[in-house]
Amino acid sequence: MTSVTLRPNETQDQLLRRFRKQVAKSGILSVVRRKRWHVSKSELRRIAKKKAIRRARRKQQRNSGG
Repeated sequence: MTSVTLRPNETQDQLLRRFRKQVAKSGILSVVRRKRWHVSKSELRRIAKKKAIRRARRKQQRNSGG
């Protein structure tokens, strides 16, 4: 669990900024978004395959100068 403590002479805005930075760094939000709905293993594999194909196409386009 991410937590921050108020430092001496620190404003609420600075505290909130520091907390948001820690949350982003820990990857909590990405995990929550991923677990929001159940996705079957076959669906995950299909999505991963789709991403790999897109990556390969982009790489090919960069290498061909286009």
